[in-house]
Amino acid sequence: MYTFQYEVVSIDGDYANLRRIDEDSDEIKLVARALLPPEIAEGTKLLYEMLQYKIMD
Repeated sequence: MYTFQYEVVSIDGDYANLRRIDEDSDEIKLVARALLPPEIAEGTKLLYEMLQYKIMD
């Protein structure tokens, strides 16, 4: 399985804009907040693996 690291760039209603931080990329990914941990905020770092998003320590 693949593992990716993201940072929450912004939150817009039911969606969040994520940017990959484990590689050099300016691409923004739009993700439904229902798929993300409820306690996210702008600047939160997330780990995506096994089809789930988790907050990184």
